[in-house]
Amino acid sequence: MLKSIAVRISQGTQYIPNPRKAIPVGFRGKPLIAPQACETGCHACMAACPTAAITLDPVAIDLGRCVLCGDCGPACPSAKISFSNDFRLAATDRRALVVSEPQPDLDPIKVSEALRKRFGRSLKLRVVSAGGCAGCELEVNALTNVNFDIGRYGIDIVASPRHADGVVLTGPITRNMTAALQLCWDAMPEPKLVIAVGACAISGSPFEGSTALERSFLERFAPTLYMPGCPPHPLTFVCGILDLLGIPS
Repeated sequence: MLKSIAVRISQGTQYIPNPRKAIPVGFRGKPLIAPQACETGCHACMAACPTAAITLDPVAIDLGRCVLCGDCGPACPSAKISFSNDFRLAATDRRALVVSEPQPDLDPIKVSEALRKRFGRSLKLRVVSAGGCAGCELEVNALTNVNFDIGRYGIDIVASPRHADGVVLTGPITRNMTAALQLCWDAMPEPKLVIAVGACAISGSPFEGSTALERSFLERFAPTLYMPGCPPHPLTFVCGILDLLGIPS
């Protein structure tokens, strides 16, 4: 008993009372693009990016492709690109994931009144790993632990698609997973939604263009919510869902 008490004291309070106000120390989050001019003819950041997430004139970073590796920052001789620990990266529009010098902030998530009315008190999600590396899957699993405790908002990860209101899609969607993904989707009752988690699910990055992928599922069923990152922080997921459903912390 005394050992248990000592461990509890040493660990402190792990529970996060308000996810929107959390400060994840050491997390590489939203890119920051400084106002100073680039060196003439410099393409160092583009060359350093492994996923072609950066474009120039003006400098812009597509978070749907970015894996937040941070390689672009040190490569830039003008110190134009850096990263904050801001985890509020989720978006309801694919185009809103592009941050640039003229548009440094992501568009705020708009509350869906229809989804809030339908799922605001209870949302059940089925995870489908469509060829992922398990990084995003591990972070999704962390949503149910004592730190993030997404269940307190009536949001749960379920084992059967027949119990689910939506699919949490991770991975770039390999050809071998297309049938399983479609079967899972077909088994879900209407209404239902797709949540794309991670750069792989959003764009296929860093495997975009590979012949091993078959991403037509997302052409038929556009995601309601995008969670960028490689992998996304659990707080990105929690706050994105709360904002979408209009749930207060």
